Amino acid sequence: MNIGQAAKHTGLPAKTIRYYEEIGLVVVQRDSNGYRAFADTDLHMLTFLARARALGFGIEDCRSLLALYQDGQRSSSDVKAITRHHLDEIQQKILDLKEMQATLSELVNACSGDSRPDCPILKSLGQN
Repeated sequence: MNIGQAAKHTGLPAKTIRYYEEIGLVVVQRDSNGYRAFADTDLHMLTFLARARALGFGIEDCRSLLALYQDGQRSSSDVKAITRHHLDEIQQKILDLKEMQATLSELVNACSGDSRPDCPILKSLGQN
């Protein structure tokens, strides 16, 4: 299977697949003409990466998860630790976003939004 077919099958852009190959996340065999030849195992790994990335895992976490996935002697506690850390980061981002939402809501409510130049939003943004 060529890269275009692999992209269609996995839902990943060809550019992303090339990048994953460039950074060593996947190793794809080449035909005698030099073109990539994707096997079913390659497609499976690319699908795995696509799902992990869709859940927000970073490249290094994907690398670790993929290595654990391929290791039949892995400990599920290692997988859980990576996932727990990622979940903790997501929860912190949610808290940060809620704080931003509250601050912006206050600013929007404080601004009359009329034709006068006085604006509490700009005043707040300009403060140290």
